[in-house]
Amino acid sequence: MKVKMANRKKAWLVSAAAAFLGAAFLANSLLSSPEERTGQTSRAVLSGIVQNPVPPVNAEPSSSIGQPPATGEGVHQPLSKRIVEYHINVEYNPENQKLLGQQTVTWKNPGSQPVQELYMHLYPNAFASEKTTFMKESGGKLRRDEAKKGSFGDMELRSIKTEDETDLSSAMQFVQPDDGNPDDRTLIKITLPKPVAAGAAITLHTDFAVKLPQVFARMGITKDFVMAGQWFPKLAVYEPAGTRGRTAEGWNLHQYHGNSEFYADFGIFDVRVKVPADYIVAATGFPTKNPVVEAGKKTYQFYADDVHDFAWSASPNFKVFEEPYAAPNLPGVKIKLYLDPKHEPYKSRYMIAAKKALSRYSQWYGTYPYSTLSIVVPPEEANGAGGMEYPTLVTAWGASKGTPDLDLERVVVHEIGHQFWYGLVATNEFEEAWLDEGFTSYTEDKLMELEYGSKPNLPVEASYITSPAALQKNAWSYRSHGEYADNVYTRAKLVLKEIEHRVGLNTMDRIMKTYFQRWKFKHPGTRDFQTVVEEITKTKWTEFFDQYVYGSMMTDYAVDNIRVRQTNESGQTLYESSVLVRKFGGTVPTVPIRFHFADGSTTEKVWDGQGEQIEYKLTHKSPVDWVSLDPNYTMKLENRHINNYMKTEVDTTWRIRWTLGVVKLLETLFDTVAW
Repeated sequence: MKVKMANRKKAWLVSAAAAFLGAAFLANSLLSSPEERTGQTSRAVLSGIVQNPVPPVNAEPSSSIGQPPATGEGVHQPLSKRIVEYHINVEYNPENQKLLGQQTVTWKNPGSQPVQELYMHLYPNAFASEKTTFMKESGGKLRRDEAKKGSFGDMELRSIKTEDETDLSSAMQFVQPDDGNPDDRTLIKITLPKPVAAGAAITLHTDFAVKLPQVFARMGITKDFVMAGQWFPKLAVYEPAGTRGRTAEGWNLHQYHGNSEFYADFGIFDVRVKVPADYIVAATGFPTKNPVVEAGKKTYQFYADDVHDFAWSASPNFKVFEEPYAAPNLPGVKIKLYLDPKHEPYKSRYMIAAKKALSRYSQWYGTYPYSTLSIVVPPEEANGAGGMEYPTLVTAWGASKGTPDLDLERVVVHEIGHQFWYGLVATNEFEEAWLDEGFTSYTEDKLMELEYGSKPNLPVEASYITSPAALQKNAWSYRSHGEYADNVYTRAKLVLKEIEHRVGLNTMDRIMKTYFQRWKFKHPGTRDFQTVVEEITKTKWTEFFDQYVYGSMMTDYAVDNIRVRQTNESGQTLYESSVLVRKFGGTVPTVPIRFHFADGSTTEKVWDGQGEQIEYKLTHKSPVDWVSLDPNYTMKLENRHINNYMKTEVDTTWRIRWTLGVVKLLETLFDTVAW
């Protein structure tokens, strides 16, 4: 998800301006200058689907789960382990704003022990009241979006049965493993009649109903626009031993929290969506047949494999545009735009941004393996559904009036970045959100600078980090949404930029590509990424990760004191300047220091950053009149630039730390900051 920073930016500008007023006269002196797989979904060979049609919901589920990869002409090999298989029928009724669904889901036990309990996420229950964990933690707000007063949503599991018609309704129990909140019903435990053996599978049939709230936090309705995200009963993830470093296998169980997003297993989705006849549906995957109209209703059928979620959106107002696209690292994909009418004039901007993103990310990391990518542009009043990622489907910001700025492209680029880190690598966003959000933000910046000339102002962004916290941390453990966003988006991105600075861009590209290729479809953890960094660089990174990833440090080096003593040698007046530099945060291997003398000359030194402090003694014909640490902003995680500069003699009226002059400050903040 893309976090919008507008309100926080304004607040920061006010405080920053106050902090730096009076520094104008220093401005000039301070600053110097795998090959694409064949046969995937429709791109490969729709002939594979035709020859092996998707079974209807009320038919026996396919036997692909747990079977060895298929081979032969027209049939592609699975890219993931396909732990789950969903067949869903759902109908949307605009009169009561409800979804009625029937679901058949098959789950294969990926562990080595028998399992007698299944767990399902019932995410719509997060909106059932103001007492749910999500609503209490978020305060009914997410980003700049706010829940509508009196608008609630929920999910009801009306029946759940095994294939032999055993009714499991009495075996269901809502659980709250994170906070014990009895008013939270977003996670349910189902006790099975008998255990599912290791490697075996079980199939369950459910009837469910969802009351959609007014659009808020990724899902809901606004007038005749529908966003169905996290809308079906979704199985939790059972992690085998070794997954993300866990020593014993077991369920990964969390409620729906104010900050957290999602985590699920890869599998197959066959979904039929019935809507009023004039509605157009955008969805994960691709259509397997033309929509069928009957009795004023239209039924769409979609299929997707090797994905871990399924979302759809519907509206009678969508303006639909499709273009096939291929690039050297992208054999072919159909890009689909579902535009609110207000943004129809900008269709080429959306399309170009999507092409640039798919092409570059496939070049840098690995081929986008799906046959379609859909972009939904919601109406302005449904912006709560905007800026979100789902497999093969993303949403842009709501279509506001007026000509959109570069945020139009930035959000598209960001959400398509999620197709790689969220969609394919698929880390656990409950517990390690930085591996998706931080990686996507890093990727977004790289593309926006290359393709649009929009360079981020990293020193300013680093200064946002006033409450640094560990990155490998449960999303709801951050003290606020602001602290969560500052860390898992911005600080995480800066961590990656610091690694890039230390190893060089070419090596960093190798790290990112190796990590992606090794871990796509496998749910890695933070230590898996650390292992790749160490393997590629042939260096231990324990101190770095302990300080900046597992720990909450930022870089903070300060000019602590300048003392000047006049001496006389052989009749010549000299000045001995003593400069004390101290470390207050995490370590970096190179701390550039610029010493400026009163006669206009300078000298440069580099400290290795070790220890708590270092004192420099410089003898020169003129005294040192100011010292600047890291004048070119190479330390990406330095967030307190205000103590990087000290002037030897300062008028007592202005005896404070200095950094950027006001003129330079305004130029930096207003002219060069990219968001």
